[in-house]
Amino acid sequence: MVHYGYDFSEKYKIPVLLRITTRLAHSRSGVLKKEPRPMNELALPSDLRQFVLLPSIARKRYRNLLNDQPLFESESENSTFNTYLDGPDKSLGIISCGLAFNYLMENYPDRNIPYPVVKIGQYPLPKKMIEKLCDECQEILVLEDGYPLVEELLAGFLRRGIKVKGRLTGDIPRDGELNPNIVAVALGMKDTRGLPVPELVVGRPPSLCAGCPHIDSFHALNETMAILPKGRVFSDIGCYTLGALKPYEAINSCVDMGASITMAKGAADAGLFPSVAVIGDSTFTHSGITGLLDAVNDKSPITVFILDNETTAMTGGQDSPAEGRIEDICKGVGVEPEHIHILRPLKKYHEENVSIINRELDYKGVSVIIPRRECVVSVDKRMREKFKEK
Repeated sequence: MVHYGYDFSEKYKIPVLLRITTRLAHSRSGVLKKEPRPMNELALPSDLRQFVLLPSIARKRYRNLLNDQPLFESESENSTFNTYLDGPDKSLGIISCGLAFNYLMENYPDRNIPYPVVKIGQYPLPKKMIEKLCDECQEILVLEDGYPLVEELLAGFLRRGIKVKGRLTGDIPRDGELNPNIVAVALGMKDTRGLPVPELVVGRPPSLCAGCPHIDSFHALNETMAILPKGRVFSDIGCYTLGALKPYEAINSCVDMGASITMAKGAADAGLFPSVAVIGDSTFTHSGITGLLDAVNDKSPITVFILDNETTAMTGGQDSPAEGRIEDICKGVGVEPEHIHILRPLKKYHEENVSIINRELDYKGVSVIIPRRECVVSVDKRMREKFKEK
């Protein structure tokens, strides 16, 4: 699909999105590799105003997009990712989208589905296939993971009086992920929702790695915040967001990258004290610096924790853009040097760290605390590579 998407994008000069659901993102499977193709030659677009979205240009581009819609629909009708599977029982027609088709098939291990099925893997919706399904069948069941996008789009395809079942009708739960048991219930099979989970399947909620430096940082922060019940901790997105879960329960928000500092600033400016931001070293350089600059300019009383594990841990261990430069960046935007502290997040330094945090939380200005210790995963990887060299 990815290779096809590249070709489609080049053919029509439009962006193409690969939409994946949570379960697919959390799955693992062998992938058939294709021979890499040469990159396109670097060249400026023929329309040099292509990405200048002034209103007059945007209106024209939108009109062009609408004019191309029939071409997209034709591609979808003829796509190998959209198929019509006939079945003898016309009392029900099924529209299954992406991964939902797998859940449907798991209820028919012999692969003999008695109902007609439209399997959708490419948008826009294959109108002719869906119209055929609606003309032949008495009812329609829509199986899709996540938001009921297709179910809502069906309004323009249906003949009068035909019933559509799915998330909007309650035949599929409105929230939560789809699974084979939910599909079985929607098909009128045995209610399998109450079946026990096999012992082989063990719940593994996300948690910080054993030995993670963030653990010691949160323990120190929690101890100081315990005597300041009116304070709040605004977090960012990263491994440290797991500090919201037990046993830490150390953070009160997580919105988007960089929002921790700006939310802490807004709260502090509105009178909340102490107001604490927690952000990672990589996220700080991504979109936290500007918020810190605003806080300095307005003299907002916030304490910013920049958790420095010396890597971009959550997304693959890339080098952190701020490695070795966080203090200089903070000084550069105007944080007073005497209110920038480097902590060693280890148990033996716990009391010392708590003392520094207590002092800075009481400061009515911008302070930055940088707990610095290398990510345990990075340490393990580095030591393994070092051992191999020997």
